[in-house]
Amino acid sequence: MTDKTYSDTEVEERLKAELPKWRLEDGWIRRTYKTSSWKGTLMVINTVGHLAEAAWHHPDITASYAWVEVRLKNHHAKGITDKDFALAAKIEDVVQWQPGLEGKGLEGTPQDDLRFAYVKYDK
Repeated sequence: MTDKTYSDTEVEERLKAELPKWRLEDGWIRRTYKTSSWKGTLMVINTVGHLAEAAWHHPDITASYAWVEVRLKNHHAKGITDKDFALAAKIEDVVQWQPGLEGKGLEGTPQDDLRFAYVKYDK
């Protein structure tokens, strides 16, 4: 059974509505996360890896010292499917989670001290 693939127009509409920091490029939906250091980069890679493995849907990842690019498409379906949008949304939720903004006792990492800074969060 093949998953429904979306046209470029449909992908761009869904990204705009659901995942505005993601973009369509060369047949993949992509997101670049900026980090504060290699430590943060590795944490993002491991987070994406865990979520992808749990979902049984595997992204392509490129990384450097202070950034990680995540690329998603359904290899089997040869296009962008609901699985890609679902995994992208979960990655976005987890990587961009800022516990200090929730007011539930978890303070989050200090962003002004590079010894502890993690992801450069979107504002």
